[in-house]
Amino acid sequence: MVVLPQLSFYKCDSSLAGASPDLPFPPSDPLLANLSLSPPPFRGGVLPRRQLPVCVLASLSGREGRKPCLKRRPGSLLPCRVYISTRAMEKALKSGLKTNLLSAFGKSAGGGCISQGQAYETDTGPVFVKINDKAQARTMFEGEMASLIAIQQTNTVRVPNPIKVIDLPGGGAAFAMEYLKMKSLSKYSSKLGEQVADLHLYNQKLGEKLKKEENRVGAGLFAGLTEPRYVDKFGFHTVTCCGYISQVNEWQSDWPTFFVRHRLQAQMDLIERDYGDREARELWTQLKPKIPEMFCDLEIIPALIHGDLWAGNVAEDDSGPILFDPACFYGHSEFELAISMMFGGFSSSFFSAYHNKIPKAPGFEKRNKLYQLFNFINHWNHFGTQYRRSTLNVMRKLVK
Repeated sequence: MVVLPQLSFYKCDSSLAGASPDLPFPPSDPLLANLSLSPPPFRGGVLPRRQLPVCVLASLSGREGRKPCLKRRPGSLLPCRVYISTRAMEKALKSGLKTNLLSAFGKSAGGGCISQGQAYETDTGPVFVKINDKAQARTMFEGEMASLIAIQQTNTVRVPNPIKVIDLPGGGAAFAMEYLKMKSLSKYSSKLGEQVADLHLYNQKLGEKLKKEENRVGAGLFAGLTEPRYVDKFGFHTVTCCGYISQVNEWQSDWPTFFVRHRLQAQMDLIERDYGDREARELWTQLKPKIPEMFCDLEIIPALIHGDLWAGNVAEDDSGPILFDPACFYGHSEFELAISMMFGGFSSSFFSAYHNKIPKAPGFEKRNKLYQLFNFINHWNHFGTQYRRSTLNVMRKLVK
């Protein structure tokens, strides 16, 4: 059940949010003017999740000095954004960044599918700030910050330099990072494919170097004190979020155990909780014991992966490709490519360059379907039942 007190709802064709009861119909707020609305079919109260409109729009009207944080999320079934006091937020940012100057520039931008983003001039130069009002915002941003640092330390692919996670008054958090003037990936698509492969090979090369060092007399006396350390397990040292869903990254010695327990089962638990979908439950019961068979005779060395490598999280500037919005963990490198291949946005040159360095292993196509399954379930949990059919279709194919 979803508790939505003191809210009236409007069916609309583009966003999910809520409106205060005093919002007139049709709404006068210019931010809402371009939305296709129909009169509210119900008002407030407790509603079964599946009875919510596919899209609703929320606004806390009549509050001066408040800035709307509306985010397009077609098909979502959770309230999306509330208003954050501009004055209080800017005060918190100034304090957190230790700057007197905080001047917004450019258009307010998306900070991924879940957060809002805005660029600011500060005393020390431009920064980009992601803002989220959810209770788990700090956890989400701390995971992203740790992920950016982990990728940075490999010196394989460029990411924005993380600066600080800042708590906001009234709840939520902001995440300040280096401002990069980015544009859509085009010229450097092939280069990005090479660099993502280098990222995935980085830990493997550390392991090979460690073995060589162990065979040298006296080697390893000071090993690990200053150099990066080889990781021999699957997981990550902190919680990360794929979208707004927290991901447990407890270390496991084998990949199938980690993937089933902390990725697929965790997502299926949410489906069971929120939808109680009988067919999904039955297909999962059939599929789960078959998964280890897909990894027979396959050596999997933990690879640091971005964790959410779809086209909306890659870009370029004049100097080369850029990754952002990571949800890192050490896993199977093939996992990374599933979402990259699902929604388009990557040219064939990206995949060719990648596979020139990391060739496809036997059974790649079936495992790719398995990894796509995770993303379909994750999208079902985020955006609603329009992803149910795709999820079940992939499950049926995998259980054959």
